[in-house]
Amino acid sequence: AAIVPLGGGGPGKVGADELAAALAAAQGAPTIVILNAGDLNLGASDDFATLAPLAQAAGAWVHVDGAFGLWLNASPRLAHQVAGIELCDSWATDGHKWLNTPYDAGMAITRHGDALKASMRMTASYLTEGGETRDPMDYTPEWSRRARALPTLAALLELGRDGLADLIERCCAHALAIHDGIAALDGATSIARPVMNQGMIRFHDRSGTNITDAVIAAINASGEAFLSGTTWAGERTMRISVCNWQTNADDVRRTVAAAATALGALR
Repeated sequence: AAIVPLGGGGPGKVGADELAAALAAAQGAPTIVILNAGDLNLGASDDFATLAPLAQAAGAWVHVDGAFGLWLNASPRLAHQVAGIELCDSWATDGHKWLNTPYDAGMAITRHGDALKASMRMTASYLTEGGETRDPMDYTPEWSRRARALPTLAALLELGRDGLADLIERCCAHALAIHDGIAALDGATSIARPVMNQGMIRFHDRSGTNITDAVIAAINASGEAFLSGTTWAGERTMRISVCNWQTNADDVRRTVAAAATALGALR
């Protein structure tokens, strides 16, 4: 009951008027505004430059779910999509997507170190506190975790700034090429053309029946690609997502060909 969903800013986005109304209704209660960088279906990002100051002026904490989209900030060509994201209070993202690190390499980042420590720190008479050395127990509830940060550090050191930007831009270009190739097929309808590495397409047979799940199953069974489904505007839709560093132009060609074969057989 404490969660208030917001929209109004266009598909996958929060509107300024809707946010202002929700903040007014909160009447000063402790509030976290969660914005999105890279919607899982559309790839859309919120207008951080407008929404973050609006929320913070009302005393709210602004958090960003940036599992995909936070990484756009590493690309000079794509960073405009997340303009203003630096104004927010905290961000969360994953390493297992674009960095291709092990699955549990998630990252939480905040500009308010004291707030993080206050929420995480536990004290006991047998523990040593303070000092200049960073103590992991001040930053996570897991005291006995393995060194999950090392694969992420290794990936970033190997890629470097330019390599990371290139990886992100390549994945976005491949997602767009897969979308455009499949969307051009007879019986395919574009639902969301990628603005980053996410896109959506819907399939119908000659009678107009939605056959999206069947097309997805046939593509996956071919072994040429793996695609997943989602529900958008009440109908099943195929979701395109590219984030593997090994994906290349031939993979794009083979994915489109597999979709053409599956769709042709089912129509």
